Amino acid sequence: MNDNKTHFGYQRVDTAAKAGMVGQVFDSVASKYDVMNDVMSFGVHRLWKRFTVSQAAVRPGQTVLDLAGGTGDLAAKFSKRVGSQGRVVLSDINNAMLTTGRNRLADDGLIGNLDYAQANAEALPFADDSFDCITMAFGLRNVTDKAQALQSMLRVLKPGGKLLVLEFSKPVLPLLSKAYDAYSFSALPLMGKLVANDAESYRYLAESIRMHPDQETLELMMQEAGFAKTGYHNLTGGVVALHKGYKI
Repeated sequence: MNDNKTHFGYQRVDTAAKAGMVGQVFDSVASKYDVMNDVMSFGVHRLWKRFTVSQAAVRPGQTVLDLAGGTGDLAAKFSKRVGSQGRVVLSDINNAMLTTGRNRLADDGLIGNLDYAQANAEALPFADDSFDCITMAFGLRNVTDKAQALQSMLRVLKPGGKLLVLEFSKPVLPLLSKAYDAYSFSALPLMGKLVANDAESYRYLAESIRMHPDQETLELMMQEAGFAKTGYHNLTGGVVALHKGYKI
């Protein structure tokens, strides 16, 4: 495989161009992102994220990094859990998404323990051993070099800290898999057109889900990056999986 090429959905593109292309997608969808999440998942994404927060089990005073945090729904929950002595950093590579999230959280009165960072997960601008917990919900599949990103996350985690990656995965039931494919490639672009006036971005998002590593492959990638005690929970029949790993 040519190291200068990578996948953008089903397309093969120059590696150097992918981040900008993904950026254009999220520039386009930022203002409708929350509405589309509810429409696309019939609201179930809220349950997936609630489960992620429960598995994080963060305590008052701890530090949390929410990568690809977008509009801030996870960061809002963590902000309340770590309290005034804790710190939550909402980070996204895309300025439009980060701005949307910052404005939303400020409107909700969440100010004191929240920081913001526009950052690439492959080269996080934080000191070693900075965070008790890192979460990344529906963002890893958009990263160009996933292995490098996992290594970067491991570096900034404190010893004993945990990484939680919530991501679309491979349905475990064949009939569910077929139905999900039909939904993803027919309904998602149509809903993107109707709700966000952007069918192409949602076609890319559907393709990016299919190109993402399955459960076992992603767990192996986390182990190769140096994470210990790895595992995953299949949610909604494996449509989504929550991966967990620790820094020792």
